[in-house]
Amino acid sequence: MSAADVRTSPSRRGLVVRELHELRELESANTLFEKIWGSAPGSSPMGVEQMRALSHAGNFVAGAFDDGHMVGASVGFFAAPAGEALHSHVTGALPGHQAGLALKLHQREWALARGLQRITWTYDPLVRRNAHFNLTKLGGRPVEYLTSFYGAMDDVINGGDDTDRALIAWELNEEAAIAASAAGSVPVAVPDGAVTALSVRDGLPVVGPRDAATLLVEVPPDIEGLRRTDPGAAKAWRLALREVLGTLLAEGARVAGFHDRSSYVVTRDATA
Repeated sequence: MSAADVRTSPSRRGLVVRELHELRELESANTLFEKIWGSAPGSSPMGVEQMRALSHAGNFVAGAFDDGHMVGASVGFFAAPAGEALHSHVTGALPGHQAGLALKLHQREWALARGLQRITWTYDPLVRRNAHFNLTKLGGRPVEYLTSFYGAMDDVINGGDDTDRALIAWELNEEAAIAASAAGSVPVAVPDGAVTALSVRDGLPVVGPRDAATLLVEVPPDIEGLRRTDPGAAKAWRLALREVLGTLLAEGARVAGFHDRSSYVVTRDATA
């Protein structure tokens, strides 16, 4: 099976992922991004002109099609170190088609076919489903916390909140990525003695101790809903996660996985 025509499991026989080159397909991808992000016309996170240039220059621009209809798209470009990495700038998919996973698996095969070792991308570390997808379904790992990385964004997803992001490194030839690609997930074990460094109480963040070798960092069930209904609580969560997860990563701690669809599992030197 070639990277240019990756199909999913038999339950999704209509889903096909392939590279995009034609202008009309790039326009469809732009429209799809506007729909997913809830942005105004002309305010897509990746416009037609940029996709056209990136595609023509040999970068990664792909779409997922369910029975001929585009239901997802992804754009990435070669990154430093040269010849080793791809940065996946944007991936969006409509729910109910398994298109997000198919796009990432296609992207992995595309990168491996070109001798690349790593794919990076950013995501909002407060969104539980994204953390579960990136860490558990794909085997990626957050390696850096980026404060207000894109500045203020007023689309439906970000709701004007600070755009703090975690940078994922997906090491394509390492055990976690290989296991996730083969089995569909990589669960993480929580050892005895793990301490909760950030938890949810009455919808708000509660910061706990950080003096253990393994820490649990919980995120709220629905940060996007909080941004709409309680911006103050949403900001409190942003600041708390910045303090806890951001500080731990800056100190050299490692995120081992995402447990029970709710908490980062972070390992560190207990004497640090």
